[in-house]
Amino acid sequence: MPLYRDEAVVLRVHKLGEADRIVTLLTRRHGRIRAVGKGVRRTMSRYGARLEPGSHIDVQLHTRTVEPDSERGHLRPSGLDLVTQVDTVENYGARLSGDYPAWTAAVAICETAERLTEEAEPALRQFLLVIGALRSLARSQHASSLILDAFLIRSMSLAGWEPALAECAVCSAPGPHASFHVAAGGVVCPNCRPAGSTRPQPESLRLMTALLSGDWASADVTAAPACREASGLIAAHLQWHLERGIRSLPLVDR
Repeated sequence: MPLYRDEAVVLRVHKLGEADRIVTLLTRRHGRIRAVGKGVRRTMSRYGARLEPGSHIDVQLHTRTVEPDSERGHLRPSGLDLVTQVDTVENYGARLSGDYPAWTAAVAICETAERLTEEAEPALRQFLLVIGALRSLARSQHASSLILDAFLIRSMSLAGWEPALAECAVCSAPGPHASFHVAAGGVVCPNCRPAGSTRPQPESLRLMTALLSGDWASADVTAAPACREASGLIAAHLQWHLERGIRSLPLVDR
């Protein structure tokens, strides 16, 4: 159909020409898509303020042209969609813009979601994870750094990169184990411990387990040094598997 409608969260925007923007959206049913917002940078734009990073929207788009995909045996999109209508569900970006730690965490969440999704490939669980994280930040339900780390470690789990925390990442020997090695995939036993492994505080590993399982009662009372160490391990594990850095992570207020 030339027109379709979907629920989406705005991940990124950048300028196009004098008055337009290219908007990267993570949608509920259609996955990550890029679309053109015509005239949204003009002062009198009807929906320019709704197409900002972190906005949860209901959007109508004019579909891209399609062409055969010989590898997958079906039609695939070609070019950019056109935004024709936008209704705000929740403007998380505007609510977080006055809180630097929460805003930088939201930016890192959006950038990570873009890196972990493929264009036009449905990613419902990732979409729900992004919405849940932004909602938690807006409501100040937990420390912003904890919400970010919970999002990152759960996103890695969805992508198949969940760090081993309860057993050795190499030989599957049951833990607890004291060493952690990013390239190996998580905690490692003494027999499998590669050179360069770290020995994090046990509290840091317990925090990572709590964030992965949603045990916020334990996560919220973790001491600050263990939180910072766990953040470093999670970020290193993510960027190792992505094979590239997340540019917004160094800006996050820990």
